[in-house]
Amino acid sequence: MFTARRKIQKEKGAEPDEFEEIVAQALFDLEATNAELKTELKDLYIYSAKEVDVTKGRKAIVITIPYRLIKGFHKIQQRLVRELEKKFSGKDVVLVAHRRILPVPRNNLKSARARSRTLTSVHESILEDLVYPTEIVGKRLRYRLDGSKVLKVYLDPKERNSSEYKLETFGGVYKKLTGKEVVFEYPVQEAS
Repeated sequence: MFTARRKIQKEKGAEPDEFEEIVAQALFDLEATNAELKTELKDLYIYSAKEVDVTKGRKAIVITIPYRLIKGFHKIQQRLVRELEKKFSGKDVVLVAHRRILPVPRNNLKSARARSRTLTSVHESILEDLVYPTEIVGKRLRYRLDGSKVLKVYLDPKERNSSEYKLETFGGVYKKLTGKEVVFEYPVQEAS
């Protein structure tokens, strides 16, 4: 039973598609060959993986992981993403936790929904998952003259070297997942 199928578990027993099996095989190979990731990857698995067009000629791989395993993935995320980006050369890899959005309850007495299940909260959590090792230090919502909105997200300048090349990827993936336009930047440092 030590196969790549163990690394992907779809909801309700659905069959993974060809691309998801390739990603699962890559995770399985990392577990088998990489000594430093072996113990951490042993109990981890993914829900799905899909390829997203970010810009012209640039693609990203969005891997959806179970919410309850997010802490385990965060421990090894930088090393895991680096290894997966080597395997899938030319593609950025992004990990996002699977979260559920519940509808607004009809009558307030019977079923109250948790704050973490609201649309706003889930979208904010997806934003934090996308940029994970980097912290978000500020957000601004900008309204354009035509009425459209653009969310400007300011990232921690200390992490500039490790995440600057992925800013377009973050914006493209967030747009695909939520439908909201977002721009990632680093705050301008004023010289004193």
